[in-house]
Amino acid sequence: MAITRFAPSPTGYLHIGGLRTALYSYLWAKKTGGEFKLRIEDTDNARNNEDAVKAILEAFEWVGMPSDCEIEYQSKRVDIYKKYINQLLEEGKAYKCYMSRDELDALRAKQEAAKENPRYDGTWRPEDGKVLPDIPSDIEPVIRIKAPQEGTINFEDGVKGSMSFDANQVDDFVIARANGMPIYNFVVAIDDHLMEMTDVLRGDDHLSNTPKQIVIYNALGFDVPKFYHMPMINNPQGKKLSKRDGAMDVMQYKKDGYLPEALLNFLVRLGWSNGDQEIFSMDEMLELFDPNNINKSASAYNQEKLDWLNAHYIKNVTNQRLANDLKFYDCEIEGHDKKEMVLDLCKERANTLLELKNAIENILTTPDAYEVKGSKKFVKEGTIKMLEAYVSLLQDNKDLHTPVDIENITKPFISENGLKFPQLFQPIRISLTGGTNAPSVYDIIAVLGIEETIIRIEKAISVNFNKEA
Repeated sequence: MAITRFAPSPTGYLHIGGLRTALYSYLWAKKTGGEFKLRIEDTDNARNNEDAVKAILEAFEWVGMPSDCEIEYQSKRVDIYKKYINQLLEEGKAYKCYMSRDELDALRAKQEAAKENPRYDGTWRPEDGKVLPDIPSDIEPVIRIKAPQEGTINFEDGVKGSMSFDANQVDDFVIARANGMPIYNFVVAIDDHLMEMTDVLRGDDHLSNTPKQIVIYNALGFDVPKFYHMPMINNPQGKKLSKRDGAMDVMQYKKDGYLPEALLNFLVRLGWSNGDQEIFSMDEMLELFDPNNINKSASAYNQEKLDWLNAHYIKNVTNQRLANDLKFYDCEIEGHDKKEMVLDLCKERANTLLELKNAIENILTTPDAYEVKGSKKFVKEGTIKMLEAYVSLLQDNKDLHTPVDIENITKPFISENGLKFPQLFQPIRISLTGGTNAPSVYDIIAVLGIEETIIRIEKAISVNFNKEA
């Protein structure tokens, strides 16, 4: 049974890389009958943003991955962290450091000049027989942990395999600031232990933090969880993902018309696979996902694949679901008497819910203007007369309702007048929707009804499709 977590900092929106991490953590916990927990790491008061917290929680609600426990906020747990800091001080495993900022800057500059890795030099580290400097009266101390000075720090990574770091790569790092506020690596280790984490899945940008956190685990006698450090998501050119490439607020995907099922399906494949399978329901993800099979190399963001997946889900969810979701985009189709027909017609051509909305409105809204390029191309000498004849045909068949019925009277009309299909259909499309990029004429007429179709064609004729006479 795995207990996993996702622990974002509320300094900005939740981006898709974070959502992928959360998804993998959620799947592994649920597959093993464990728990998925959410923790808000908000100890950095200067950078915290309440709106960001709301956006993060909203995103998890939208994709349907709730926390299995009450959401933890680190800002409410400071007393717990201070208790463990005091414990380490009392046990001699941590100490107060009075080195000033100027002294630290001078030490760093000296080390960089000597082409050495910047690190704390242990000036205030207590040792047997060592005489420490006099405590300055004007410096509030930070708290540093006593890191091991020899040997190695080893752990088995579920993605990267056996990992080993020389202990001297980890200096006596700060675990609490001068104001008493504990720092990231310390509170993460404390919380992961107290929240009973068995497996920690995170991006490999956290790999360098792991030895430090293991030092804290060992100092406090805590069990070390299993780590899985996942490669990042890159853009198609193999570089860091930017907003332009898709690294935007998860909720922006909702605003742009993506379904949560499509986004999760897209993300699960960015770093994990099951043969050549592309479509995964949540049940299939839960059955098949294993973090030990996460790819060792970075994945590339592919907008075309996301659009393809989203189109698949739009076609396959219920029309009632689509009608409900479209309300978010101020598209009210629920009460329309041809709801099922118009949704069936428009969803076949839509990659996003915004495209679906536009397609629906393109049919249901009487056009105020007509595509100039299309009008010039398809409205020729004789077109108006042809459309007037077709209107007469419709007026004689006002009781028709289905696309098949309309097709049955239209095909003979085309044949009898020696027309090619585009000669009739494109002017009709322009009349009914304002443009040439629209579904089947038969379907559009069936949705609008004969009366409305006649009205729109006659309107287009009356203004000569906005063409100059």
